Amino acid sequence: MPDAVSRLILASASPRRLDLLARIGVVPDAVDPADINESPLAAEIPRLHVQRLAAAKAAAVAARHPGEIILAADTVVAAGRRILPKADDEGTAHKCLTLLSGRRHRVLTAVTVIDAAGTARHRLSDTIVAFKPLTAAEIAAYLRTNEWQGKAGGYAIQGRAEAFVRFLSGSHSGVIGLPLFETRALLLTAGIPLG
Repeated sequence: MPDAVSRLILASASPRRLDLLARIGVVPDAVDPADINESPLAAEIPRLHVQRLAAAKAAAVAARHPGEIILAADTVVAAGRRILPKADDEGTAHKCLTLLSGRRHRVLTAVTVIDAAGTARHRLSDTIVAFKPLTAAEIAAYLRTNEWQGKAGGYAIQGRAEAFVRFLSGSHSGVIGLPLFETRALLLTAGIPLG
């Protein structure tokens, strides 16, 4: 059983992950983002990529906080075997939205929790999302919102892009960036008291 005084460290700077944790009554004791290379390896498939990154983020932060409980996650949007980038500019966001228009894609979010004893446990959320066919005007209007900035696949489902979703099978919170069902199970196993 982990020490009752072990703190929970969130290995992410994402305000969305903080908001999602608050939905299940969890407030991390500290936020310490991992600074790792998130580039895919050669021929790395999306599922293995996202799992590797979540585990690497957790390990990097655990090294700085021995004896604490570490929560890390990573999210990717995948079209087939292709990993879509985080949109850092409007051109990238436009390409992502054009590619996703009228088709299904997967949003994979991997979660890793390292408990106070140093044991790492992992879960993966795999959600299928289908967008309606998007017109050029709809894409242009969405780009003007700037919601896409820094988002995997160039969109934020918790914002205006939710109106593009004609089908979703899986975890809505996982698409936002932290699947609450899987995260709650991992935190309980690590000794975090939850109602």
